[in-house]
Amino acid sequence: MPLLQTIHNLDLKTFDWCLRLKHRALAIQIARTVSYTANGPLYVLAGLTYVVLHNWMLVQLLIAGFAAERCCYFFFKSLFKRNRPPAAIPGYRSVIEPSDQFSFPSGHTSAAFMVASTLGFAMPWTVWFMYPWAVGVGASRVILGVHFPTDTLAGALMGSGLTYLMITIVAT
Repeated sequence: MPLLQTIHNLDLKTFDWCLRLKHRALAIQIARTVSYTANGPLYVLAGLTYVVLHNWMLVQLLIAGFAAERCCYFFFKSLFKRNRPPAAIPGYRSVIEPSDQFSFPSGHTSAAFMVASTLGFAMPWTVWFMYPWAVGVGASRVILGVHFPTDTLAGALMGSGLTYLMITIVAT
């Protein structure tokens, strides 16, 4: 347990640092926008774009990736049941109201990294803007106060890892 406590303490320190950003109001405004881009409707629109373009392999990868990502997301959320920052830090209030009770892993971040990894596989030139966007999604969830940094790190690893698993299943 000392390792978990050390990780949690590091999480709290990093989270506290994010809350003390010099230009916090601007950071929150940017974080709201970036976080919004990782909501479900924009993913559907992107998927429909590839349907119209008849890029069936990419459509299959995205569908398989989202199915696997959502299953793992719900499984790990219910397994770990890690409290979100407002429940874990007395007196703290997040900037936005999260959609569910638990924090680990970050679903926004896992979906963003799954999409970034999938598009990067299908169109390598997209990694130059998709991965920075996915990192921004993870950072935005911490800045908005709904996740600890390790929640977003776990989401990034889960989303990327599932993509490579789906690539080996669907694309081979």
